[in-house]
Amino acid sequence: MRVVERTLNKKGQGLLTPEIEIEGWWTTLTLQESEILELYCDHATTEQLHSEFKTDLDVERLPSGKFKTNELILAIAVLVYNILKLIGITGLMDENAPVRHKAKRRRVRGFRKLFVYI
Repeated sequence: MRVVERTLNKKGQGLLTPEIEIEGWWTTLTLQESEILELYCDHATTEQLHSEFKTDLDVERLPSGKFKTNELILAIAVLVYNILKLIGITGLMDENAPVRHKAKRRRVRGFRKLFVYI
């Protein structure tokens, strides 16, 4: 379980009475409670990567009604995604790379667009 007490709203204005949010999960994991909370807090990253894969590589709708064809398309898309990520990581982290704001993660679309502009 996690309990969050907020005394400020999203705009930074103080609240007259604190807002209390209680979250609870059931799990079969045998990890410590703090590790489970850390895993749960990072679930949005997985969803972002899934969204990036679908939208940036345009595989939101698979082209065929046949499973094997779609399996091949997804396998190729995974290969292309990994190659683009590798190019982006090596190209944007180089000492000669254009100066940009520091980011923990870059989208495929972002560095693909940057390399096209270069």
